[in-house]
Amino acid sequence: MIQHFDHLTVAVRDLAAATHFFGLLGFQVEKSVVISGPQFARYMGVDGIEADHITLVLPGVSPRTEIQLLHYRHPEPLADPAIPNLCRVGFNHICFAVQDLDAEVARLTAAGVSLRNEVLDFHGRKLVFLTGPEGITVELAEWSSY
Repeated sequence: MIQHFDHLTVAVRDLAAATHFFGLLGFQVEKSVVISGPQFARYMGVDGIEADHITLVLPGVSPRTEIQLLHYRHPEPLADPAIPNLCRVGFNHICFAVQDLDAEVARLTAAGVSLRNEVLDFHGRKLVFLTGPEGITVELAEWSSY
């Protein structure tokens, strides 16, 4: 039986920008390695893989919340021009809970993060979508029970 969410991996072209974005959300670099060789090629299903693999964590949070960044050195990663379009099948977005959505929106937009929409009240939560690395959608949610 599943115990809890473990991690989300985001493949990126600009490792510094992605690390900065998730750093604004509170994530810190825990590990940075290069993955390559036959074992990783078999596991990932990517022949000749060589990639930077950065593990970001939210310190002091339980259960552990982890984002992994994958930056391909080889092979060249495939761009997905449809990734910002939420009307498609597959991965849609990830959402993180916050205590004060208005304060987070103000802080993040001041740091240059783009909002995809205005704040929405829905099912006892205030919600907003952010534009994340490579155009992925990251959502923030403030539960009214906080």
